[in-house]
Amino acid sequence: MNVLANDGVSQVGIDRLKQAGYTVITDKVAQENLVEYINENNISCLLVRSATTARKELIDACPGLKLIGRGGVGMDNIDVAYARDKGLKVINTPAASSQSVAELVMGELFVLSRFFYDSFKNMENGEFSKLKKAYAKGSELRGKKLGIVGFGRIGQSLASYALGVGMDVVAVDRFMEGAIEIKIPIGTEQNASVSITPKKNLQEVISSLDYLSLHVPKQADGSAVIGKNEFNAMKDGIKIVNAARGGVIDEDALIDALNTGKVDCIALDVYENEPNPRKDLLSHPKIACTPHIGAATKEAQNRIGEELAEQIINEFA
Repeated sequence: MNVLANDGVSQVGIDRLKQAGYTVITDKVAQENLVEYINENNISCLLVRSATTARKELIDACPGLKLIGRGGVGMDNIDVAYARDKGLKVINTPAASSQSVAELVMGELFVLSRFFYDSFKNMENGEFSKLKKAYAKGSELRGKKLGIVGFGRIGQSLASYALGVGMDVVAVDRFMEGAIEIKIPIGTEQNASVSITPKKNLQEVISSLDYLSLHVPKQADGSAVIGKNEFNAMKDGIKIVNAARGGVIDEDALIDALNTGKVDCIALDVYENEPNPRKDLLSHPKIACTPHIGAATKEAQNRIGEELAEQIINEFA
């Protein structure tokens, strides 16, 4: 059985599939050539990440396709319900990258608090004494209130890190009921725990937040979770991280909020127009930009590859 990992897969996953008798192809096929390639090469399993889409047209045009796998959490680049209605198996790896994404977000909280996003750009050509003065009003994370919108695996992992540095964590999740126990590792052998009950409505808490991190999927109707009304309700000078999906934040409203000082600064790992984000976002002095690397650690990629391989093998055993 042939497997096309069009956006790549870890060597751990490749080796596991090969041991089970699968042929793994890691050629990067352009989206417009994907249907032809799948049919000509008798591809049974298509593995994607965020770069490749598997829409209705591709599913209809590839009758030999049996499985579509997403290396990661969100599956908004796959027409999941349609594929399943057509008899295809659709899988993903929701837990494999949680820690890596949470660690990126935690790093961004420090970056925003101490002006790293701007100082990196200016140290080489700026005057040292002036820069020292410009960056002299950083913030500590301890004691600050962090809102986590979307309290699934990634949100809970972030909460564990944030609680560990002394932040006050407020979770918002429309679908969760009751309290969630968050384990906080202390070293490698001990854990503390904190109980958090998510709020249903962001508007209940948004005006009290010092920091905000988003962990929700792209909305089915294309609407933004954070737009003009939400920005207006925020505390002046809030700091934000979006490592969820492009489109979760209204980018026009974001630029306005940054320019007025409503938002002090923001870290973006995702954008509406990937892989070609707006230039005014990339060049804005109050935005820390990374190229959608939330799950891009060796550890996460190995877990993703291994988990995809095991699911495929189990499915066709």
